[in-house]
Amino acid sequence: MELQLLKKVPIFTALKENQLTHIVKYCITKKYAKDQLILVEEEAGKTLFIIYKGRVKVTRTSDDGREVILSILESGDFFGEMSILDGKARSASVTALEDSELLLLRRGDFLQLLEDFPQIAIALLKELASRLRKSDSQIKSLSLQDALGRVSSTLILLAEEIGKMKDEAVLIPKIPLQQDLANMAGTSRETISRVFKSLEEDGYIVRQGRKLRIPNYEKFKMIFS
Repeated sequence: MELQLLKKVPIFTALKENQLTHIVKYCITKKYAKDQLILVEEEAGKTLFIIYKGRVKVTRTSDDGREVILSILESGDFFGEMSILDGKARSASVTALEDSELLLLRRGDFLQLLEDFPQIAIALLKELASRLRKSDSQIKSLSLQDALGRVSSTLILLAEEIGKMKDEAVLIPKIPLQQDLANMAGTSRETISRVFKSLEEDGYIVRQGRKLRIPNYEKFKMIFS
């Protein structure tokens, strides 16, 4: 099963099956309970994490002590790569949003894999560039847009990270809790509730429990990006 997972991980997709089988030998499996801290901002980083099952949130703490959610990651995503590359402290904390199972690669093993398979390094650079672009977009959203724009941009970020495309629509199967959304958008739970109501009334989103659907995703992006 680990082999099938690695085929989905962006930095490993260019590798052949026998190469992925080689990587599996280095992986350690570890389980984390819901709300359990996986890694802490500023601690030493010696491990790359790949999500096998479950979802996690990547967060930082603001100067006034508020939690700011940078992203939500799920199966096939990875994190911890920055500390692996430069050997410095973690730049963010990561917490399990639900019971999760992760594959762990030690720093020494991963650096050796980069030497053995240069394709991983090239794919990693592309992934880091993509994440940097998303971060730039998120910073622009939080600093320049009003509440409607910030919440809508957060929905776009979630759609890109965990959304499922179907025709013109995007389904976010399990939208984060309102407080987590507020932490992502730099606003309050009350604002999230108000903006969601407005977006629903205008037909931009459809909610059913924790599911959220954006019926015309391209139009939504054009209006709110």
